Amino acid sequence: MRRYVLLAAVPAAFAAGLLSSHLIPSAVAQAAPLTPQIIDVGAMTDEQIGKLVPNVGTLRSRTLVATQNGTVAVQSGNVPRHTHQDADEIQYVISGSGTFWLGDQQREVHPGDLIVIPRGTVHAGSQNTNGEFKVLAIKLPPQAPNDIQWVK
Repeated sequence: MRRYVLLAAVPAAFAAGLLSSHLIPSAVAQAAPLTPQIIDVGAMTDEQIGKLVPNVGTLRSRTLVATQNGTVAVQSGNVPRHTHQDADEIQYVISGSGTFWLGDQQREVHPGDLIVIPRGTVHAGSQNTNGEFKVLAIKLPPQAPNDIQWVK
């Protein structure tokens, strides 16, 4: 059981950081020191994740870890197609399935998938077919507040 929790927590934390970096201000250098903890990301409700992010689809995001080198966040909802020029992103799908824009094509995703998004790659949740998307997002380095370019 403990091994399962550890194996699930690592990718989840990684993905959350990617998503949270969308919303992390550039003052990440002042982040609090890391503390040992276990976070049950899979059990988090939309209300625990946070309010809708204005002008970003149905996205909700909660930063779980913030360092000078990267961020980890849990996110739920759907985001329009966009890119980041200065941050790589990794998302771990916790729940929800459907299609996801990655580059120039829509790909099927489901819980357990790890999505690697190099900087400059168009990406977005697209159509969920089973439940709302919930992902753990990791951004390396932390995403600057102005590093989101919308794609039509």
